[in-house]
Amino acid sequence: MGVVLPVALFLLLGLHTASQFFTIAASCFLAWGAADLLASILERPRLNNRTPRGAFREGVKGLRTED
Repeated sequence: MGVVLPVALFLLLGLHTASQFFTIAASCFLAWGAADLLASILERPRLNNRTPRGAFREGVKGLRTED
């Protein structure tokens, strides 16, 4: 897929020069890398075994104990 997508875009857009092809290839590579980075960040759960209600309760308890 790393080669097929830039070639398909190059042909479908009717581009003609090698620099246009390499620009499409670089753009696809950067978009793929950014998507992979975001996916790895979102894959790690920060609130493991916590619900929004439970987090709210813990926050309220923390405020009460500070007084």
